[in-house]
Amino acid sequence: MSGAPYLDMLRWLAPEVLLAVTAGVVLFVDLGLARSRPLQFRSRLAGGLTVLGMLAGLAWLCQVPIVARWGGGILALGPLTSVVKGVLVGLTVLTVLIAMGSDPPPHVGEFYALMVLATVGMCLMVSSREMLMIFLALELTSLCLYVLTAFQPRNPGAVRAALQYFLFGSVASAFLLFGFSLWYGLCGSTGLADVAAALRARGLDPLAGVALVMVITGLGFKVAAVPFHLWAPETYRGAPTPVAALIAAGSKVASFVLLAQVLGVGLDAVAGSAAWGGWRSGWMPVAAVLAVGSMAWGNLAALVQDDVKRLLAYSAIAHGGYLIVGLFAVVQPADHGLGVSAMVYYLATYGLTLVGAFGVISVLERQGVGSRFADLAGLSRRSPLLAGCWLVLLLSLAGIPPLAGFFGKFYVFTMAVAAGGGDLGLLWLVVVAILFSAVSLYYYLKALKPVFVQPPTASAAPLRITLTEGIALGVIVAAVVLLGVLPGWIVDGVLEAVQAQSWLSN
Repeated sequence: MSGAPYLDMLRWLAPEVLLAVTAGVVLFVDLGLARSRPLQFRSRLAGGLTVLGMLAGLAWLCQVPIVARWGGGILALGPLTSVVKGVLVGLTVLTVLIAMGSDPPPHVGEFYALMVLATVGMCLMVSSREMLMIFLALELTSLCLYVLTAFQPRNPGAVRAALQYFLFGSVASAFLLFGFSLWYGLCGSTGLADVAAALRARGLDPLAGVALVMVITGLGFKVAAVPFHLWAPETYRGAPTPVAALIAAGSKVASFVLLAQVLGVGLDAVAGSAAWGGWRSGWMPVAAVLAVGSMAWGNLAALVQDDVKRLLAYSAIAHGGYLIVGLFAVVQPADHGLGVSAMVYYLATYGLTLVGAFGVISVLERQGVGSRFADLAGLSRRSPLLAGCWLVLLLSLAGIPPLAGFFGKFYVFTMAVAAGGGDLGLLWLVVVAILFSAVSLYYYLKALKPVFVQPPTASAAPLRITLTEGIALGVIVAAVVLLGVLPGWIVDGVLEAVQAQSWLSN
C-alpha cells in the first residue's frame, strides 16, 4: 500500500504533530536533563519550550492553508478550522505564560505536557465530522484536564474538585457514547453527514429522540449548561488557577464549536423550531430550554457568591446560555456566515477575557492573597496596573461598550433575532438574554467595589507582576480593547473562511 495518503495526513495534522512533539520534548528535557535543577528554573524552562512549540504550531496554521477531507469526515480541514484551532492554541499559550509566573507544580514537565496534549485533543475535536474521532479527541482532552485539576495533591479542594469533575465527566461521556452508538445503529454510519442523510429520510422517531437527548446530555456537560453544570463551580474553585483558565476558556471554545458541528451537520434534519408560537419537536426547543436555564441559574447564583472563582464559574454558565442562543444563528443556512462569525468572535473574545481574569487571580494567589471579595480590598492602591486589568476584563464580561464583550453579545443577539425569520420568532429568547445580561452587571460591579472603594489593610504590601504574567495580561487587555473597537479583525476573517469551508457543508 502506498504511503502517500498517510504522508498527506501527516502534513494536514502538522500543527497537532508539532504540539505532540513539544509535549515529548518538554518531558524529556525536564525529566532527563533538568531534574536536579531548582523547581522554579525547571518551570521556566519547560514553560518556555512549551510556548516555543505552540508558537511553531500557530505559525504553521497561519502560513500553510489546508483544505482537506479524509476518511469520511475523520478529518475535515479548511480555513475556518484553522481559525478556530489558532484561537485554541493562542489561548493555551497565554495560559502557559500565566502558569510560568505562578508557583510551580511539583511535577513541572508532566504539568506542561498535559496542557499541550489537552490542546491537541481540542484541535482534533474541531477538525472532525466523524463520531468515533470526536469521542476519542474529547476523551483525550477530558483525561488531561481531570489530571491537571488534581495537580495539587496536598490541597484537599483540588483532589475533591478533580474527583467530582472526573465522575461527572465519565457519566457524561457514557451518555454521549451511548447516543452515538444509537445513531450508528439507526443510520449505519459514524459520519455526521451520513447521520444527517439518514435522519432526513426517517425523521425524529422515538429511538432517534432518545439518541438526541443522550448526545445533548453528554455535550451539555462539556459546555456546563444547566442542569449539567454542577461540576463547574467546584472545579473552578479547586483546580490550580492556570488549569481553571484552560478549562474555562480553551475547553469551552472547543466544546461549543463541537456542539455547533454536531447540531448543524448531524442533526439539521431534526432541528425543529423554538420560535414563539411555532414550537416543533427537535433539538432547538431543547437548546432553548437549556439556554434559559443556564442564563437564569448562572446569573442568579452568581449574585450571592463571595468568592471570585465561583463567581466566574456561575458567570461562565450564564455565558454558556448566551452562546446557546448564538447556535440558532449558526445553523440557519440563510445567515450562516454571519452567524458563524458572531459565534467565533464571541468565543475568542470571551476566552481571552476569562484567561485574563484567572491570570489576575493567579498573580494574587502567588503572593498570598485569596480569591474572596474581601481579599481584593485596596487592590487599586497595591497594584494600579493589576486593578486596571481587572476593571477592563470584568466590564468586558458584563458587556460594557466599547469593549469586546459588548460587541460579542450584540452580534450574537442580533444574528439570533435574524435567525427567527421575518416574524421574529426567536425574539423572546433574545429578550430573556438581554434581561439576564443586565442582571449580571450587579455582580461584576460587586467584584469591582472592593478593588476601588475599600482601603487595603495596614499590613498589605505592594504586589509584583512577573514578566510572563505581564506579557500575558498586557496582550489580553490590549486585545479586549482593540477587538471591541475594531471587531472586523476577527469578523471579516471568519466571513472569508466560511466562504471556503462551512460548518454546515456535508
